[in-house]
Amino acid sequence: MSAVSDRLPTFPWDKLEPYKKTAAAHPDGIVDLSVGTPVDPVPDLIQKALIDAADSPGYPTVWGTPALRDAITGWVGRRLGARDVTHRHVLPIVGSKELVAWLPTQLGLGPGDRVAYPRLAYPTYEVGARLARAEYEVYDDPRDLDPAGLKLLWLNSPSNPTGRVLPQRELTEIVAWARDHGILVFSDECYLELGWEADPVSVLHPDVNGGSYDGLVAVHSLSKRSNLAGYRAAFLTGDPAVLGPLLEIRKHGGMMTSAPTQAAVVAALSDDTHVQEQRERYAARRTALRGALLSHGFRIEHSEASLYLWATRDESCWQTVAHLADLGILVAPGDFYGEAGENFVRVALTATDERVRAAVERLS
Repeated sequence: MSAVSDRLPTFPWDKLEPYKKTAAAHPDGIVDLSVGTPVDPVPDLIQKALIDAADSPGYPTVWGTPALRDAITGWVGRRLGARDVTHRHVLPIVGSKELVAWLPTQLGLGPGDRVAYPRLAYPTYEVGARLARAEYEVYDDPRDLDPAGLKLLWLNSPSNPTGRVLPQRELTEIVAWARDHGILVFSDECYLELGWEADPVSVLHPDVNGGSYDGLVAVHSLSKRSNLAGYRAAFLTGDPAVLGPLLEIRKHGGMMTSAPTQAAVVAALSDDTHVQEQRERYAARRTALRGALLSHGFRIEHSEASLYLWATRDESCWQTVAHLADLGILVAPGDFYGEAGENFVRVALTATDERVRAAVERLS
């Protein structure tokens, strides 16, 4: 076991524990803006679908029910502008983190193969490469990478942690570059529903991919847009030549979404009203926290989308974490996401309205 665990970095969130204790000692309690876990209720129609499917004694299928696949194909057409998406173009997954961590292994990557991801990025991209014993590297612009041996290119727009959105033209050029060099592109689009000052575009849009899904897969999650982080519900859409073998591997590995969760996802993807209502909650919290941070002396960069504000006081991120912990506010240090984040913190919008008001008062 140690041979596997030794490949991995120290779990970053453990480093926050002392600061969490400091913040929790505040007389009015902690305001946790660190992890970004949803706090609002699961919409009633989704809970009802889950309950109605609770009597599910048999094994679910990895590929999901036809109703689930219909819901996914309908959503990517309606919301992302994707065309001619069939059941062969979709694959349910057990939450997006599981996929990110195990994708290089499931693709058969190993020593000598290279995986690339943004310089500021979700730490699990690196973890996935390490688990497969593949090489990994970061980029500012993937077109500057040496394509030789580059087998997997991760895109992330909107970005976690920065909230940056790749413009359509840039996305189109990156896709063309990757295809020219035979590089598989996985686009992590889990925050696509949460654009504030930009309208995120998917690699599935025909203006980006020219009407072909060859070499492209998009990753989507219901954790944030529908408050389903606890359900572990996500899916892939894209190239059937990639998803078909992944389906076979995942069938052998038993990587299946529970039947009640599948029914809940059908309900979630079939309704847009609850998504708009949740967006409005986050928009109000974002406005309040952004104003409070600016008035407190922070500078905010990017953050045009996603559930975070990428903020700095031009000091070590750990100094900022300590300063805010003294105010009873817990945030994520930017170096969790790469060395380039050493002077930033990531401030999540995922707290109740009451806790956000408390943070605003303390920052004022």
